[in-house]
Amino acid sequence: MALPILYSLRHCPFAMRARLAIFRSKQAVELRDVKLTNKPAAMLVASAKGTVPILVVSPKQVIDESLDVMLWTLGKSDPANLLLQSASKLPDLLAFIAVYDLEFKPCIERYKAAKRYHETNVEACRKACEAYIQDLEQRLSEHDYIFGEHESIADIAIFPFIRQFAKVERQWYVQSSYPNLKRWLNRYLQSGMFNKVMTLYPIWEEGNEAVVFCGD
Repeated sequence: MALPILYSLRHCPFAMRARLAIFRSKQAVELRDVKLTNKPAAMLVASAKGTVPILVVSPKQVIDESLDVMLWTLGKSDPANLLLQSASKLPDLLAFIAVYDLEFKPCIERYKAAKRYHETNVEACRKACEAYIQDLEQRLSEHDYIFGEHESIADIAIFPFIRQFAKVERQWYVQSSYPNLKRWLNRYLQSGMFNKVMTLYPIWEEGNEAVVFCGD
């Protein structure tokens, strides 16, 4: 049986979190890294949206939202219990992720743009992000992960965006008073999982040898 096909982009945070979930699920997919400036025809046939990630499970099942990819793969296999099923926490997890997708992510984009274009509102944009960072710092002062001592889908869903935040003003971040957030972020950045998820592969072209991606 053919493997599901994942169209991905190495540094895209949405594609990154899809790969993180696939890694944790220990499932295998055929990974196709693409350039959004030169989208392959097969990708656009699968989803006219043309954004990553796109998971082609079968010709009749295509998933083109990152959170849906995460939920699909963990629904198939969740050996680390990232969905916290025994605690019936999924609605809380999804509500938390929605806040960071719909509110925090736009704040980061404004912050990144202000820094890139040397605008005068960098500090104001950073402080808008910090409202969410402070909530995380409080949560992580009480336990190792966002929802307790156990890693969840919430951790890997927002990790790529927190990584972006930390990189905007690197020196400010290093000196900031968020020790628990830094500990949590560094755990991921220094993990074997992150190294595997961020492996550099050749850009996919029709006829290339398949790249199989899966968790250890």
